[in-house]
Amino acid sequence: MLIGIYHDNLTYPHKFEGVTLMIKTIYQETKERMEKSVQALEKDMGRVRTGRASLSILDPVKVDYYGTLTPLSQMASIAVPESRLITVQPWDISAIKEVEKGILKANLGLTPVSDGKIIRISIPPLTEERRKEIAKKAHQTCEDFKVALRNIRRDSNDELKSLQKDGDISEDDNFKAQKQVQEITDEYIRKIDEIFAAKEKEILEI
Repeated sequence: MLIGIYHDNLTYPHKFEGVTLMIKTIYQETKERMEKSVQALEKDMGRVRTGRASLSILDPVKVDYYGTLTPLSQMASIAVPESRLITVQPWDISAIKEVEKGILKANLGLTPVSDGKIIRISIPPLTEERRKEIAKKAHQTCEDFKVALRNIRRDSNDELKSLQKDGDISEDDNFKAQKQVQEITDEYIRKIDEIFAAKEKEILEI
């Protein structure tokens, strides 16, 4: 860990330990917040339409089940038996009509077809223009998450500046700690780039 050393370490070892702990805490909080942002992005990207069937496409679907809006995943078995087909089998067959309505109300551009027991959803192939449009939106989403990471970096740096202003850490501590925060930020921005590259390939795949 890049942490500056006070000249009076030998005289005040406990003070140095406190400085180390304060800065390490900021590093940890920075990583935790950035990790949550990346996890949220992964969830968002899982919902992005591609030409292939995916269970996560139906994540937004909620069903009016006896007056309670219930996530589809909590009341049905969902499977992808083929690359362009999703099947939904409600555990309570009497709710199948409501499940169909829930899928349509989610405005996912999907058309459920029921045989009374199982709902089948065919995933239509995307046109080249549509694939490029989706990829562009996915890219913008990833850029927005990068902005969120930079805001987290700013918050962490503000904490470090405040510690220096209060005399809790030295200017050298602050400089080195901000450099470490930047390295953490760069690491998570690389993760976002990797997530987008994988999703873009999936979207543009014919």
